[in-house]
Amino acid sequence: MRNVIVLEFVTLDGVIQAGGGPEEDTSGGFAYGGWQAPYSDDVLEAAMHKQMTMPFDLLLGRTTFEIWAAYWPRHADIWPGVNPATKYVASTTMTSHEWQPTVFLSGDIAEKVTNLKQQPGPDLHVYGSANLVQTLMKHDLVDEFWLKIYPLTLGSGKRLFTDGAIPAAFKVTESHVSPSGIIIVNYQRAGAITTGSHEV
Repeated sequence: MRNVIVLEFVTLDGVIQAGGGPEEDTSGGFAYGGWQAPYSDDVLEAAMHKQMTMPFDLLLGRTTFEIWAAYWPRHADIWPGVNPATKYVASTTMTSHEWQPTVFLSGDIAEKVTNLKQQPGPDLHVYGSANLVQTLMKHDLVDEFWLKIYPLTLGSGKRLFTDGAIPAAFKVTESHVSPSGIIIVNYQRAGAITTGSHEV
């Protein structure tokens, strides 16, 4: 069975929009594109290299796919694995693209992803794709979160967790803090929420 792993760069207040550059995603009037840049360091780069060189396919929303399709085919030297990886794209409007291999998913995305998880192949990595991530969480299809939590707040923008996530428990499988203050932490699904009380 393939796992769905959500990999996100996220601020302290949960924003995941346009961390990579000013023009990446200005929807909603977002004015802080490129907020990741000042915090890059060797520890973050080592963590990213590890994640980018393991076997994976991609599961992306349409907007993220379009941003990536304009960039990564011309920068294979930075990330050799991204071009040969199968890119599964949730979209109601796109049905084909020159960046291959790409498979477009329409209709019931939760059902399509459930079926993908049952098929043989590498894990499915989800980057960005804010709307798709909400759908995956709503249907309990996320197995792991690999987060890079940045030491800043933005106050607005697309957020990782909205009102759509179901209650779920996770365990930390790996964590460290980079010199620039980024918390790099991997969470793995660990069953249902348990509750209790502390005796005084």
